[in-house]
Amino acid sequence: MPIDWNEEDRVFHLHNSKISYLLQIVHGKYPAHLYWGKRVMTLQPGSILSFKGRAFSPTTEPNDKNFSLDTLPQEYPAFGNGDFRTPAYQIRAPDGSTITEFVYDSHEIFQGKRPLEGLPSAYVEDDTEADSLVITMVDSMLGVGMNLHYTIYRELDVITRSVSFEHLGCQAVEIYKCMSMSVDFHQSDWDWLHLHGTWGRERHIERQPLHHGIQTISSARGSSSHQHNPFIALLSKDANEEYGGVFGCTLMYSGNFQASIEVDPFQTSRLSVGINPFDFTWLLKPGETFQTPEALMVYSADGLGGMSRTYHKLLRTRVCRGVYRDKTRPILINNWEATYFNFNEKKLKSIADAGKELGVELFVLDDGWFGQRDNDKSSLGDWYENKKKLPNGLKGLADYLHTKGMQFGLWVEPEMVSPDSDLYRRHPDWCLHVPGRNRTLSRNQLVLDLSRDEVCDYLIETLTRVFRSAPISYVKWDMNRNMTEVGSAALPPERQKETAHRYMLGLYRILEKLTARFPGILFESCSGGGGRFDPGMLYYMPQTWTSDDTDAVERLKIQYGTSIVYPAITMGANVSDVPNHQVGRTTPLLMRCHVAMAANLGFELNIDKLSSDDKKVIMTEINEYHQIKDLVGFGDQFRLLSPFDGMDTAWMYVAPNQEHAVVFYYKILATPNPPFFRLKLRGLNPLEKYKVNKGKKRYFGDELMQMGLTLPLIKKDYTSAIFQIEAVKK
Repeated sequence: MPIDWNEEDRVFHLHNSKISYLLQIVHGKYPAHLYWGKRVMTLQPGSILSFKGRAFSPTTEPNDKNFSLDTLPQEYPAFGNGDFRTPAYQIRAPDGSTITEFVYDSHEIFQGKRPLEGLPSAYVEDDTEADSLVITMVDSMLGVGMNLHYTIYRELDVITRSVSFEHLGCQAVEIYKCMSMSVDFHQSDWDWLHLHGTWGRERHIERQPLHHGIQTISSARGSSSHQHNPFIALLSKDANEEYGGVFGCTLMYSGNFQASIEVDPFQTSRLSVGINPFDFTWLLKPGETFQTPEALMVYSADGLGGMSRTYHKLLRTRVCRGVYRDKTRPILINNWEATYFNFNEKKLKSIADAGKELGVELFVLDDGWFGQRDNDKSSLGDWYENKKKLPNGLKGLADYLHTKGMQFGLWVEPEMVSPDSDLYRRHPDWCLHVPGRNRTLSRNQLVLDLSRDEVCDYLIETLTRVFRSAPISYVKWDMNRNMTEVGSAALPPERQKETAHRYMLGLYRILEKLTARFPGILFESCSGGGGRFDPGMLYYMPQTWTSDDTDAVERLKIQYGTSIVYPAITMGANVSDVPNHQVGRTTPLLMRCHVAMAANLGFELNIDKLSSDDKKVIMTEINEYHQIKDLVGFGDQFRLLSPFDGMDTAWMYVAPNQEHAVVFYYKILATPNPPFFRLKLRGLNPLEKYKVNKGKKRYFGDELMQMGLTLPLIKKDYTSAIFQIEAVKK
């Protein structure tokens, strides 16, 4: 089995053909981290763990003065009994103390992987795909059990971790902190990488050396956020796209999170990821269990590219679910930037008709179709058609589209409520709020309290009615503000700090119900663009609107950074009007198409007012997209040139059998009298012969990878090209 238990040395070895993860129960009590990395046959614990007395490092073992938790590389460390580093958890006992002593009690090894109750998690379709380990720890004085959950996939270099706390005693305790994973590395000479940003420029890459002390990224906004994605990686100093060791960890959670790395004076480093402990407490009563979200851990010996491709396959095949998981997505036209709130049925039909002529397959009706919604100041929560705009309702519009051979999609923002709405007037206490305090508005709206069952039930039934009212095949689920005044009228004082997490549990319950009731709907997650782009949402919705910024140049960085963790099939990308509505830049239609074609292609412009030349460009590119969309959606991605390093960007997608590939190249600003340039490709079969764009010349794969593909001299700003690579049949 891929999980071995050496009872004599008390060592667990999780392994597949490429990676190993080893831990040891030290002194019969403490799970200690031995190794995570490239596959090894076995390790001698004595060669890894060294014990030496250190000044000011106390010992819990009177008979072993060289032993201290302060220097032990632990699997799930506490604070207060000798380890002065950042703890993975903290629990407050009935007497007010926060000292705990969880010690090893038992373990279980089994085939397969169990789902997490109420939370999204990576899954298996067959028990032979993975093996799992549960280590049970008990604090007998506290009366609480702690289960450390591990799963290793056999064909993916992935380990998942989570923790559950089970109250076995008589008096309630409070969980102050509960990370999903913690790893103590035996060294600290790493760089760390994360994805930062804000609205309109999400998931930019930042890499820097570790330093002594604590480096942290987090969100306390009620969502995983535009500012920091719930992902962090440690890289060897020489690591790049092609080689070097990379340890990645992402949290399968859509709410407040924290990821931190602490470097101690002895050059060890502690990595932990989980729910943000800021403003969080969970009251755990006797007989109750608390489950943390799941951390998805990847090791790659093949650099960032290897790590990314592992995450891409994991998220595509064992996180995303449903009928669209293995399907390419329809090409859509969204009316938002063409009309904003100012539309009627005639205008929508004209946009759809123009789109159909060009090859668009799905029409999406965005904000403004419901209640009295003529601007962003009213009607969120009133999910019924505005008959002034849609006299024949959603069904009338959908039926018209179906006569044209098009699908119908709809925008909703169910988690929000407008103060000027029938719903708010009926239930002013249904929003997140603190009695007597100001209710802060953002985009003229408040956040519904999804920690309340009655609010969740209302949304489930209301949206069920909407989704059944017309033949809807796509839903864009938006969330356009972060949480303030995070309190619930339905929770007692001692549970108020549970509100943000209970909100996420409520949201996940809603999504589980609706996606099960409507398996034929393609759901796309959105939060002001990419403000909630995380594995937790992908479990319910297999794609996310990547960013509200649709400028082709800005999208290069956004889509490149997003691809560090997330595959192209999960990214929504639309071609929009120019000058761009976010940055005012004018880029050629061809480049805008080529950027969007590197993800799920859509359009968001007044398409019925395009010139005949522009329409020809779109028809040509839609035809080419049909030729390459399987490669983009399900091929292995290789990043070739980074937009963070210069004026050139390139990436490519390669079929699993290496017989087909597609290369995207973008030049932002041209250079006068430029040199010749050869773009080195990756991922091809070095012994296979290939042709480029159906040309007559033949190239061996090693030639294209080692010498490169010669690019034409470029004399214009904002230029792009697509190269289709095809193996020559013998």
